[in-house]
Amino acid sequence: MQTQAAATEAVARLRFTRMAPRKLRRVADAIRGKSVKEALVLLRFSGVFAAAPLAKLLRSAVANAENNHNMSGDELYVRRIMVDGGPGGRFTKRIDPRAQGRAAFKRRRMSHVTIVVGDRPGKTQPRRKGGASVALRSQERRLAAAAESQTKKKAAPRKRNARKKVTKA
Repeated sequence: MQTQAAATEAVARLRFTRMAPRKLRRVADAIRGKSVKEALVLLRFSGVFAAAPLAKLLRSAVANAENNHNMSGDELYVRRIMVDGGPGGRFTKRIDPRAQGRAAFKRRRMSHVTIVVGDRPGKTQPRRKGGASVALRSQERRLAAAAESQTKKKAAPRKRNARKKVTKA
């Protein structure tokens, strides 16, 4: 028998992702606690490589909520998102040949990701963590950065062959 709390949540899992957990956690921390609409917009325009599999997984969780639990997809929130290390001691080993018959090991990390969506946000607000951000930049900042890069290109033209001018007496 299902409890009321279980009926208001839908789960989707992505297993054996060939991406390091550290890269996925950066994006997962950015969407934790947000509404599904806001999270999908952030994932679409973040420009981070790890955002694509998480966006696909989030859409799958919303589809599970709509089809299995008769929930409205427009009113859902990302309640929990967890990124765990994958199998094989958290990575698979590959051998990279080196000089003089030696070999170096490459550790190819894998991840398991679990997303839980629900009809209301989680009980606690996600804490702010340090590190790189994947949040959207405002349009004014993007335009200002583009204008600044254009003025730098025009202001400092490159001089070629300036050192080759040597005169002999």
